[in-house]
Amino acid sequence: MTPDRRLRLGVVLGAAGIVVVAVAVVAVVAGVAIGRGTGDGAAPDEGSVDVGFARDMARHHDQAVELAELVRDRTDDADIRLLAKDIALTQQAQIGEMRGWLDVWGRAPTSVGPPMQWMDHPADQAMPGLASDDEITALTAAEGVEAETVFLELMIRHHQGGIHMASAAADTAGEEFVRRLAGGMAESQQAEVDHMVDLLTERGVDYRGDAVSPSAPASDE
Repeated sequence: MTPDRRLRLGVVLGAAGIVVVAVAVVAVVAGVAIGRGTGDGAAPDEGSVDVGFARDMARHHDQAVELAELVRDRTDDADIRLLAKDIALTQQAQIGEMRGWLDVWGRAPTSVGPPMQWMDHPADQAMPGLASDDEITALTAAEGVEAETVFLELMIRHHQGGIHMASAAADTAGEEFVRRLAGGMAESQQAEVDHMVDLLTERGVDYRGDAVSPSAPASDE
């Protein structure tokens, strides 16, 4: 890559980072407004699906944003960069919305207990779909088509884990707006999984990864 091209790319990425921050701020405000409209006016209980989902999915989304930002620094491919930008903006906005709910409900953004107890997830296992430290290191070290392939395989699995979580919340959360957001997440992430499988096929990779199981072993975080 020439120095001029590196400069232009740096300007684009810097502008995108500013947009992500702005989106997050707007989303927090929106989340606060929505959270104040909670059902009968009572905040969901500490152990509720609503609170657990908001905490855990926000954390799950944090890694998706990290993976998307990593690959955008490591490829010039327009399709991959657009996908990564969409994931980063969408999931950062959803993080802001969910943390806005937690703020209104008077709930801490994180829990000291194990994740996903709202789904009766085994306490000794991580949230499904998370990339391990070694996998993130591999993406960080990759460039070009290799980085694209590593990213797509990691993000497919990450989305499959997110779909598992979102589908459960869409079925069992107490608040209608929580069920609505969760259902939309599951639908949009499945569409992105299908698209990412096609992108892998274009790169000569016959993706045969299985959907993430709720009993998948914990990754090192």
